[in-house]
Amino acid sequence: MAASPEAPVSSSTEPINRADAALIDSDLPPVRFWLLSVGISLGLLMAMLDTSIIATSLLAIGKEFESLDRINWVVLSYTLAYLGCAVLFARIADVAGRRDAFLAAFVVFLAFSIGCGCAQSLEQLLVCRALQGVGGSGLYSLSMIIWPELAPNHMKQYIAALAGLVVAVAGVLGPVLGGILTQYASWRWVFWINGPIGTVSLAVFYLSWPKEHHLPSIEKRSWKDVDYVGSALLIAAAVLVTFAFQNVARNSHGWQDSGFIAPLAVGGTCWVLLFVWEWFIESRGGGGADRLMAAFPLTLVRNHVYLATLFNTALMGFAFFVALFSMPLRLQVVNGRESLMAGVLLLPMLAGVAAGSFAGGAISRDKNRICETLVAGSCLMVLGTALETTISDSQELDPKALGFLVFIGLGFGISASCSTMIGIVEAPVREHAPAQGITAQMRVLGSSLGIAASSVMLADEVQRQLGGVLTVTQLAAVETRGPAGVTADGGGGGTQDVQHIMDLVRQAYADAFRHDMILAAAVGALGVIAALCSYQRGRVSLLEARKRHAQDELERRRQRGADVASSPSGEIGGSRTEGKRTPGTASAEV
Repeated sequence: MAASPEAPVSSSTEPINRADAALIDSDLPPVRFWLLSVGISLGLLMAMLDTSIIATSLLAIGKEFESLDRINWVVLSYTLAYLGCAVLFARIADVAGRRDAFLAAFVVFLAFSIGCGCAQSLEQLLVCRALQGVGGSGLYSLSMIIWPELAPNHMKQYIAALAGLVVAVAGVLGPVLGGILTQYASWRWVFWINGPIGTVSLAVFYLSWPKEHHLPSIEKRSWKDVDYVGSALLIAAAVLVTFAFQNVARNSHGWQDSGFIAPLAVGGTCWVLLFVWEWFIESRGGGGADRLMAAFPLTLVRNHVYLATLFNTALMGFAFFVALFSMPLRLQVVNGRESLMAGVLLLPMLAGVAAGSFAGGAISRDKNRICETLVAGSCLMVLGTALETTISDSQELDPKALGFLVFIGLGFGISASCSTMIGIVEAPVREHAPAQGITAQMRVLGSSLGIAASSVMLADEVQRQLGGVLTVTQLAAVETRGPAGVTADGGGGGTQDVQHIMDLVRQAYADAFRHDMILAAAVGALGVIAALCSYQRGRVSLLEARKRHAQDELERRRQRGADVASSPSGEIGGSRTEGKRTPGTASAEV
């Protein structure tokens, strides 16, 4: 437990002592903290929910706008915007402040959620979905920043568990809620439901935001300090690579198509240019790197623990969302379950995520066991996905399939809780926001690539097994509606022929699921390797790590204070410190 904050630390040249370096934790009253948590968690839930809630509404939207061939863009437009802006919002929070950045993201998300529900054409819907994704990206990344920062010290290890639980609930609840609203109301309510829930959440967040004297000290920056070039390169790199793989599943030329090769090549080039640019601004000298807030700070890349955790985060997101995306399809097509029941049957996975999230936080509560925890979570992911390859292909649901989902949920929950803590433990104080934002963006990148890979494998399997049996029109209907698409366009001969084709469709989906799980297990094994690379000698407790970061930040701010005092303009880089300390203090955010 951290010591109570001492009196404000003077910015004089006196040496830093242990009292000066004591953690400056948020000291919110419990009621205010939990009210704030309600506002944050509901915002995070809605942002995550809108990545999956639309899945069971696509057919209804496509029919209304008579554009089934372009309906996947309703998902893709949100996902790409959601993926691209996570780190940018983290840096905006360093300039505008945590509260104002979160409120802005909330307003954008709510406004364009209503716009999506009111859209009168597919083009209007796609524009609103993309802008809704921008707001959702801010809600996601800022939740991962604000929640740990404002949690009391004794609650910090549980925030990762709570965040992981919200993410899991959204993933499971999304398709179920979308199906209910589409079936009993209208697909427009999939978007309109964000209005009343979001308004309440926004009000709770705003009213429960702490007074200034309860806030940790956070060094705010000016707009001219934002790394606009790096942010643009990071957005382009992440979005284009994901877009390339999403394209493969939607065209007949597959991996040879220019829609895959061109964005992949440009996206890969942007990754290279990003690191070249970040190296350039860091090596400019004269404090330039300190003035410009790097979009992807190289100090994080040089930290092998953070970098290994980052790769593990992306790989676990990939494996988990492959399972989350493919299992409901299998339950509906192979086992004949309704979409609502398919969502309900994912509850064992949700229970596993919840248990894993809390276990991951508790294991490292007193000692730094992040490496061991990541390895355990990754091994559970490999175990669960590998076991799923052994289930029966029969139309009767194999009960073991639901039990194996628990291992997948446990693995993801444990890994997610560790990755949420890693930014606070390993990153310097001034890089907490981008560290959390990059982690959030890598999880979304991994999950997006996982969904894309699952879509590609399903399309390939359906084409391979049914390409010579069904017409092009029927094949497209099967890819959209499963077995129900066999006779959707008047195809098929007698009842016996239709039944035979439906059996082939079920087998294609069962084989695609097995291939998905093989891929997820292989990716999970790479996650084990990444987790092992996070090992370090001489580890200290999480509390001691935060104390050291606080002490380093105190030293840096004192040095900046001395530079400001000797500068003719009295200011360096336009930075300033806000929080519960007076202007002359050098306290650190933890």
